[in-house]
Amino acid sequence: MEANINSLIVTFSLSLCLAVLHANTDPLHTYIVQLHPNGPTRFAFASELQWHLSFIHRTVPPSPVEDPSSRLLYSYRSAMDGFAARLSNLERENLERMSDVIAIRPDRVLQVQTTYSYEFLGLNPSGGAWSESRFGRGTIIGVLDTGVWPESPSFDDRGMPPVPKKWKGTCQEGQGFNFSNCNRKLIGARFFTKGHRVASPSPSADDVVEYVSPRDSHGHGTHTSSTAGGASVAMASVLGNGAGVARGMAPGAHIAVYKVCWFSGCYSSDILAAMDVAIRDGVDVLSLSLGGFPIPLFADSIAIGSFRAVEQGVSVVCSAGNNGPILNSVANEAPWILTVGASTLDRRFPAIVRLGNGKFLYGESLYPARDRSAMSGEELELIYVTDGNMGGEFCLRGSLPREKVQGKMVVCDRGVNGRSEKGQIVKEAGGAAMILANTEINLEEDSVDVHVLPATTIGYSESILLRAYINSTARPRARIEFGGTVIGKSRAPAVAQFSARGPSLTNPTILKPDVIAPGVNIIAAWPQNLGPSALPEDSRRVNFTVMSGTSMACPHVGGIAALIHSIHPGWTPAAIKSAIMTTSDTTDHSGKPIMDGNKPAGIFAMGSGHVNPARAINPGLIYDINPDDYITHLCTLGYTNLDIFTITHRNVSCRELSRSNRGFSLNYPAISVMFKDGKRRKMVRRRVTNVGEPNSVYSVEAAAPEGLSLRVRPRRLVFRHMNQTLSYRVWFIARKRAGTPKLSYSQGHLTWVHSGQSVYRVRSPISVAWKN
Repeated sequence: MEANINSLIVTFSLSLCLAVLHANTDPLHTYIVQLHPNGPTRFAFASELQWHLSFIHRTVPPSPVEDPSSRLLYSYRSAMDGFAARLSNLERENLERMSDVIAIRPDRVLQVQTTYSYEFLGLNPSGGAWSESRFGRGTIIGVLDTGVWPESPSFDDRGMPPVPKKWKGTCQEGQGFNFSNCNRKLIGARFFTKGHRVASPSPSADDVVEYVSPRDSHGHGTHTSSTAGGASVAMASVLGNGAGVARGMAPGAHIAVYKVCWFSGCYSSDILAAMDVAIRDGVDVLSLSLGGFPIPLFADSIAIGSFRAVEQGVSVVCSAGNNGPILNSVANEAPWILTVGASTLDRRFPAIVRLGNGKFLYGESLYPARDRSAMSGEELELIYVTDGNMGGEFCLRGSLPREKVQGKMVVCDRGVNGRSEKGQIVKEAGGAAMILANTEINLEEDSVDVHVLPATTIGYSESILLRAYINSTARPRARIEFGGTVIGKSRAPAVAQFSARGPSLTNPTILKPDVIAPGVNIIAAWPQNLGPSALPEDSRRVNFTVMSGTSMACPHVGGIAALIHSIHPGWTPAAIKSAIMTTSDTTDHSGKPIMDGNKPAGIFAMGSGHVNPARAINPGLIYDINPDDYITHLCTLGYTNLDIFTITHRNVSCRELSRSNRGFSLNYPAISVMFKDGKRRKMVRRRVTNVGEPNSVYSVEAAAPEGLSLRVRPRRLVFRHMNQTLSYRVWFIARKRAGTPKLSYSQGHLTWVHSGQSVYRVRSPISVAWKN
């Protein structure tokens, strides 16, 4: 007996030693562990933290050099039930077999994706949406990004009301950031670094110094926060360009900043921790200018955290991503998220290239006003370095021989390295000016930069003409003629070339993106640790700079959501989203169709259309959605009960839900229909709630998508009182069996038009797909 016991002790000790040895050799990675909130092991512990630690202690072998508790990074309880921890592969496998563990996902790295834009959107201090919402007063916008530069004039709290009593957040101190940096405008600031810290290498010597605090080192978060809710700042400009009064979309709203992005990116464990806290802090709107490529909802931490936020009445607005114009590239696809693509403004910064043969090439630049007058008349020799394998055509570091480029205007193809970085490399090599030439990938996209030397950006068609000229003469020459700031001379809005496109890869029955908003050449606040080009070598200092991306579009809509919330504090996130979508514009300011390059924009590029805040605050009708409806919708997509539990933390039976909701259609403001297996008829239901006027009558106008006929019943909706809800049905009858061998699309729209003197037009885009 004693021998058997000794044998067991030896065996156990050997197993433990092997486990410890394996753990020491098996590298650690960060995992997000999702737990069953009402699992049998939960109630044995006094707190969520103790419960979460119990899994760590049961998984990580004891060691004299490491406390297993140190492996825990975050404990989640609002955005999700679970935790983030550092685990070896063997430890992860052991943890997966434990009771109450629902899912384990590796940490993902996401990337971050205005003196005039408010005016372009029709916002006016003397009336309309701003006056009705009192500029968004009382609403709290939470921004997840790279932090904030609190001294920026955009976060001045003069004229701001007291901090709302419901606010439970804090101003977290850290490196270069004190409690006193918060005020009645910037009411909260936190930072989340654990996921980033354990996964990232040390920054290189060329990287900007990172503040371990809510302070912004990179500028992106300061820019997006001020776009959403920045205060009014007179005489704002970027070194003399784009001068005017800078204002956020909701200048009366409060801002809470959650720093989740660092030099290496934005880790999902940190993002989920910030969402977890923001829900408890009491934000009304969450703005996330973050994204990547589309992934299934049950593997998407933003989708999971945002569902819990929406359940708590928080509107979640996310960027669509910058992977356009590729189809199926749209990110943040969950139907409870408001997904925003990017559009252009009618503000231009012309910097024309005048060639030696007398021809002109249109370009744009934000080269400083005080320096460009001396440059405009100077003709320089052109040089395009294409010989060798050093990447001279892209102006990569070390690729430009000084003897070739000294004193010349250097042509640099766009791509590989940063746009502003190319200018710095040209300057260091002795070049006097630069022409940044778009390639076939970028086409005519016109994102401008605050270059460190005289420079302009030209489109792809111009770049072809430029190269032809260079090849036609032994000594090509050119000058750049800067034209300052020009407003109202070009068609806008148009879809930005880089804006990610639908249809949704994982959920094609929901049209994404939802809307587009200004995201090209947006001027907003900037930190004082960086020059306007964001290059470490740039010693200039400004309060504002220009940026482009769906990252810039997202906070525009986040601020508009705040305006609506201020006017209608009882509305659900779905109602606010509906108001923004159904009142969006499909025509530009000239009354012509919004363009996508050289063709009218389709619904996979612009969704419901371009945001119109003046109409969104008073939409007439709304399509509301109960969180339970999202669960039924997930069942119709074929998600398993476990998948749905992972996303929603709801125990459901899809079989029972399908039986009790036959013919279910999610009450989404846009309508997407898919014909499969040769079927030719489809019916969808929708419900609309009257939030406009009592005793209202609406009649339907519909444009059937190509390839089918459309029938709506009833064709009139008669509302007797406010907040009354009525239903309608739409039958789609296909006139053809299928499109291309795999999939084809067509589009239309359905609009409910008020019969009285009001201007209510409640429009839903229609997407139809045929699939074999």
